[in-house]
Parts: sequence; structure tokens; C-alpha cells
Amino acid sequence: MEDARKSSLFETMPIPRAVLALSVPTVLSSLVMVLYNLADTYFVGMLDSPVQNSAVTLAAPVLLAFNAVNNLFGVGASSMMSRALGSKDYDTVRRSSAFGFYCALICGALFSVAATALGAPLLSLLGAAGDTLEPTRDYMRWTVTWGAVPAILNVVLAYLVRAEGATLHASIGTMSGCALNIVLDPIFILPWGLDMGAAGAGCATFLSNCAACLYFFVLLLVRRGRTYVCLNPVLARPQGAIVKGVFGVGVPASIQNLLNVTGMTVLNNFTAAFGADAIAAMGIAYKISMIPLYIAMGVSQGLMPLVSYNYGAGNVPRLKRAVLFAAKISLAFMAVVTVCYFFGAGTLVGLFMKTEAVVAYGSQFLRCMCLAQPFLCLDFLAVGVFQACGLGRYSLLFAVLRKIVLEIPALYVLNRLFPLDGLACAQPVAEVALAGAAAVILARLFRRMDAEGTPLSPGRR
Repeated sequence: MEDARKSSLFETMPIPRAVLALSVPTVLSSLVMVLYNLADTYFVGMLDSPVQNSAVTLAAPVLLAFNAVNNLFGVGASSMMSRALGSKDYDTVRRSSAFGFYCALICGALFSVAATALGAPLLSLLGAAGDTLEPTRDYMRWTVTWGAVPAILNVVLAYLVRAEGATLHASIGTMSGCALNIVLDPIFILPWGLDMGAAGAGCATFLSNCAACLYFFVLLLVRRGRTYVCLNPVLARPQGAIVKGVFGVGVPASIQNLLNVTGMTVLNNFTAAFGADAIAAMGIAYKISMIPLYIAMGVSQGLMPLVSYNYGAGNVPRLKRAVLFAAKISLAFMAVVTVCYFFGAGTLVGLFMKTEAVVAYGSQFLRCMCLAQPFLCLDFLAVGVFQACGLGRYSLLFAVLRKIVLEIPALYVLNRLFPLDGLACAQPVAEVALAGAAAVILARLFRRMDAEGTPLSPGRR
């Protein structure tokens, strides 16, 4: 009965219903994730201390680096699982999930140990110095030293559960942790509570990620026998085909994230030269700009199991219809958001901090950043398709183009031409060029699939 329901979702359900059934829970989860990511900034901002807010901003690249592990084993294993489901290879599905989970667990522990042992040079690399050094260290103690493992496993488990079409359960797990974090933040951060400042934000994040992991463990225990997600360590033993399949998608996705961390670190270091007000403003503008992008990412992540399954099953027409429908709804949404952000930038930034200099900087930053939104949407969708189809080299190409070829050089050039203001313009410049490449590569990929009538053979990828 459970297998028949899953097959219907992937094989026969009308495309709009199937895309929405998979994407709506993921989008709702992303919306809660937006609140979760803004909660630290909002409640720390209530202290009206640019130094405390800067600590959250400066530590952001390290937390973003968690996604390197998430992408390596979450995206890689989930793509392998969905493709194996499409070809009815259920043993591979189970082994892929076990391999992804235990590798993520080990890497999370190593991440925590390495970041803690290299604390001083890492803080210097992030741009933390003077007044911002101590609060940044305190924030990272909870989010990295203690929090790396639950933060990573929370996301990886959501990917594994989502791979077999259980997007609602994946979203509930993610949302439960996010909701708890929003509740705990004011208690730990503000003077009327524990008055821990930025450190309190880190502690709340740690506890909420632990709660989300607990939800997934209980879910898998309850659904034992009705799920292909397997945490049996015996099945986690590396096998050539599974390692190749997981790493073929996961390594490019991980490199993409590491390059994102590099780009954010470069941006923060440039911004740090202009003082704590500028750092706080950049952090606020960046997080506000991420709100619609999380929704676009939710659509892309919800779509991935449908694309992977039909790619594995050789149903190319259904795959194409799903991608085109997702592109239409995502682009329409992003166009509306861009207009609202451009004209409402000052009001949005002012919700987080009232300091006049921070609002002025942040408004200008947000107006520039929002221009990238429609183009980023197309880029995310294209990379999601590449990952879903196991075409890792295409997603790696996009990662290198985005950061190494386009965005990081643009940061140097635009900051020299337009100090500080130019930093927020680097992303739109990069994404416009990348969106053009995405449209061309997707069109070529679909033509090749149509010509063959089946998934691309390994030699043609």
C-alpha cells in the first residue's frame, strides 16, 4: 500500500499536483527556516548593539560550511536513493541512506574538533577582532563546538526522508527545531531572560537542532518496516557503486557550498574595514534577501525526488514537464518579491535595528541584492536538476562560475570602484551571467534526453 502510494506520486499524479505535493511542505519548512535564520538577527538586534549583531554575522560562514557536509551526504545520498527507487533497486536505497547518515555523523564530529582546535586563527580569518572577538567566540562555542553534529544530522536526515517522497515528515522535523529556536531565542538572549546576548542565540540554536534530530530518530523508529531510510551500521559499509553515486553528486554540491563560504568570508572581510555598523547592516540585508531564496530552494528541493525518480525510470517527458512547471511558479514569485524589496528596503531593515547608520547602509545593500533574486531562482532550479539526475559535473561547473569566475572577482573590482556600496552589487552581476548559462545548459540537456529517449548513459554525462 505504501509502495503503491509512492509510485502514484512519482509516476501518474498530474504534474501540478505532484510538484505541489512535494514542494509545498518543503516551502513551508523553508518559510519556518527563514524565521529561524532571522530569529538570531532579530532578537540580538533588540539589544541595539552592533557589536553583538556583528558576532552573528561574522560566524555565519562557519555555519554555512556545515552545508558542505549536508550537501555531500544529504544531497548525494538522497539523489542516489531517489534514482534507485525509480529503477526499483531497493537494496541500493537502503545502503545509500545508511552510508550517507554515518558519514555525516563522522564528518560532523571531525568538523567540531577541527573548528575548536583552530579557534584563534579561525576567528581571525572570519574578521573577528577587537570588540567583536569575544561575542563571536561565545556564539561559535554553542553553534560549532557543541552544535556541529546535531546541526548537520538534522539536515541530512531531512534529505534522506524526503528522498522517498515523505516531504511532509521531513518538513515537520525541520520546522519543529526551527520553531523551538524561535521560542528559545528571546529567553536566552534578552535582558529579561538569561541575558546571554549572542551566546544565548547560539545556545538556543544548539538545543533546537538536538530536538529536530530527536524527531527524526523517533519517526524512523515508528515507521520501521514502512520506510527505505535505514540507519543500520552494517549496511553503511562502502560499496563502489554507492560511493561513486553519492560522491558524484555530493562532492560538487559540497564544493559549491565551500565556495559560498569563501565568498561570504571575502565579503565580510571587505565589509569589516568599514566598521561594526557596516557589518551589522550587511548581515541584516543578506538575511532579508535570503527569505525568498529559501522559498525558491524549497521548490527546487521538493522537485528533486520527482526528477530523480523519473530520470531513473527513463520517463523524460514527465521530468521536463515537472521542471518547467516549477520554473514558472518560482520566477513569477521572485519577480513580485524583487519589486517589493526594492521599494520597501528601508522599512524591512528598520525592523531589525533602529540605528540610523545601520538602516542607511542596509537599505542600499538590500536594493542591490534583491536584483539578483529572479536570476538566482533559475540558477537554483538548474543546479537542482543536475543534482537530481546525478550530473555532478554540471553543478560543479556552476559553483566555479558563480564564485571563482564571477562573484569574488566582482567583489574586488566593484569595491575598488564604489567602496562598500559596490560589495552588494557583486551578486546580481554574477547571477545574471549564470542565469543565461543555466538556460542554455538546461535546453541542451533536455534536447539530448529527447534524442535518446532514456536517461543519459554514463559515458555521455
